Amino acid sequence: MRPEEQPSAPSRQWRAGSSFTMTTVGVLCRSFLYGLCKTETNGLHRFLELLDDRENVGERQRGLITVSNHVSVLDDPLIWGVLPFRYMHNPDNMRWGLGSYDLCFMNKGLSTFFSLGQVLPTHRIRHSEFGGLFQPTITQAIRLLSRGPFINSNGPPEKPDTSLSSPDVSDPFASGHLTFSTNGRDTFPAPSAYLSRRHSWIHIFPEGKVHQKEDRTMRYFKWGVSRLILESDPCPDVVPMWIEGPEQIMHEARAFPRFIPRPFNNVSITFGEKLDVERAFGDLRERWKQLRAKEEDARGAKLQVGVLNESLKYSDEAVALRKECTMRVRAAVLDVRRTRGLPDEDPKAGLAETYTAEGRRGEGKKDDGSLVRDT
Repeated sequence: MRPEEQPSAPSRQWRAGSSFTMTTVGVLCRSFLYGLCKTETNGLHRFLELLDDRENVGERQRGLITVSNHVSVLDDPLIWGVLPFRYMHNPDNMRWGLGSYDLCFMNKGLSTFFSLGQVLPTHRIRHSEFGGLFQPTITQAIRLLSRGPFINSNGPPEKPDTSLSSPDVSDPFASGHLTFSTNGRDTFPAPSAYLSRRHSWIHIFPEGKVHQKEDRTMRYFKWGVSRLILESDPCPDVVPMWIEGPEQIMHEARAFPRFIPRPFNNVSITFGEKLDVERAFGDLRERWKQLRAKEEDARGAKLQVGVLNESLKYSDEAVALRKECTMRVRAAVLDVRRTRGLPDEDPKAGLAETYTAEGRRGEGKKDDGSLVRDT
């Protein structure tokens, strides 16, 4: 497809459907938060100013990542009910999230709903061979944060390629110019293929699971957030957040009917200061660029944005960079947690090894008293 033929945005019908979905869900969430709960926000005015600065897609200079703790199955979309109505009808300036493939994309109806609601299909490694840090959806997220659009310059193939079976698809655009595949067989709209999605906003829960504990400590953070920060071009803005209250609305110990949210609870959403990303991550990104350039020189060709070779996935230096970046993100969220008057966590709480104390694997109540649920 020639650049002049590339649509700058999805079809009018898709945009209308997405706007309707985002607005309807947003109104329901806002009505619940402010009509049936006592909700407070901290730092929201700063965050709305940031969204206002990003409203014109053509003037955006970088993407946006918001990152927070994860306390209930309703965290997203419920927490975005604190945004005023005027933000909800503009999907191009609303968040993209990561949703579990086996929960949110089980059939065509759910898949359509969550795709219109700007949720990317994400395989969970405990439930799918296609899960993990290097799945195509993470590539999509990196490209959404970057300066797109990203398309297959050869245009769509005559028919979809269903021959791929590897859980590590090298490039999501292998089978089409406006779609991507999470496993080499399915097909989803590729949001990063459109100019209107350039430098988008992505929200991520790095704990990867709902974690409810009386002292409000967090689980260790998984490394996906580090890929978004290290590999996006340029480095996205990062806003850490802290949420309290949704765990009472959808507590993991709730009795029948479990699917009904419990009203009349206190909810607090705190938006931290936008990080100085050059100061917070500049040294790590420079090391990553050097490592990537070394690999590209060795292979004699540039790697596409979000696509990695084996060395960039698994070498000791690449792993060390992801670990350090993830711990810095966690520290930023802890800074916001501290503003809520909570005591500092035990430093060991951020280590994966600590969670052997949880006891048995899987969901439910753990030996350390926490309640955990896969999302």
